[in-house]
Amino acid sequence: MTDSDARDWLILLRMPGLGARRIREGLVARGGARELLRWLTRHPENLSSEGRAWLEQPDEAALEHDLAWLAGDDQRLLRCTEEDFPPQLEAIPDPPAALFVKGDAALLLRPQVAIVGARRALEPGLANARRFAAELAAAGLLVTSGLADGVDGAAHEAALAAGEPTVAVIGTGPDRVYPRKHHALARRIAEEGAIVSEYPPGTPALAHHFPNRNRIIAGLSLGVVVIEAGLRSGSLITARVAGEQGREVFALPGSIHNPLAEGCHSLIADGARLVQRADEVLAALAPAARELGAELRARLERGEPATGAPRRKTAPFDWRQDEEYRRLLDVMGYDPASLDALVDATGLSPGALSSMLLILELEGETATLPGNRYQRVV
Repeated sequence: MTDSDARDWLILLRMPGLGARRIREGLVARGGARELLRWLTRHPENLSSEGRAWLEQPDEAALEHDLAWLAGDDQRLLRCTEEDFPPQLEAIPDPPAALFVKGDAALLLRPQVAIVGARRALEPGLANARRFAAELAAAGLLVTSGLADGVDGAAHEAALAAGEPTVAVIGTGPDRVYPRKHHALARRIAEEGAIVSEYPPGTPALAHHFPNRNRIIAGLSLGVVVIEAGLRSGSLITARVAGEQGREVFALPGSIHNPLAEGCHSLIADGARLVQRADEVLAALAPAARELGAELRARLERGEPATGAPRRKTAPFDWRQDEEYRRLLDVMGYDPASLDALVDATGLSPGALSSMLLILELEGETATLPGNRYQRVV
């Protein structure tokens, strides 16, 4: 993406009153960001007064700040028109038009599980968050959360301690950390996983950003695990949105005397799955993870861009009948191999290989080793 292309997108993303839905509709109707800007210039009546003022005279300092951020290492604007935009988000109401990503954007293509809960979680809740995150990460699911204090932070830390990446979806710009106590954690997540935001650099922590952030956490994930939550907890927003998006919702039960268990009990009463062990979550999500992995591989190989249109259901996928899966297993042998080595040996893209390796791991054919290496199981 050139600086000119990036500038066009940034003008749209920062334009007051436009929003993700209208950007997406305009991109489809006009054919691209540059064409959409030209059309809006010719038809300013379609904008609010603030939008017209912005289009006539954008804040150059803000745009320069955005471009400088995008020029940083492992920092990217992931647009909905790109083939590696997460397809999980295409199926949710009001999907983002673009994401600012610091770290490895390819991780967003992996099957994810969200772990959320109370900011003031008690020690048993934090211990459960660490246990579930470590076990689910070791089993091949990417742990996603919101970098908040309490359960979110514990889940991120446990995934990293298990030697696995994690994704933090935040409610500020990608260059800001909230709460401030998580600066060191955010740095580790960016180095070993990814930090994701739909808000441009410099955006402060505003209350209404966090419910919006929660829809992306739920949308990226195959399911949401709620560890502890009071009846007014923001985690219940994530769970509700996940249910509306057709995702699995899991809740851990707790003591009837613990007010932070009331939200989980309410979710269970409303139909969430009561879980006590990580393997219960894994068993419930494994079929959806296989389907997503097969769909991602097919999409990446076709070079299919995201359009916002509903995806067609495909026939059940059987990797055993696929020649490239058999060739991948032959290439792997029984010695540990890095993803880069497998890319060189197979000629497949990293994204396609990652989805294939996840399917094989869920089927018990391969294992993920520390250092992002993979090995066949004898």
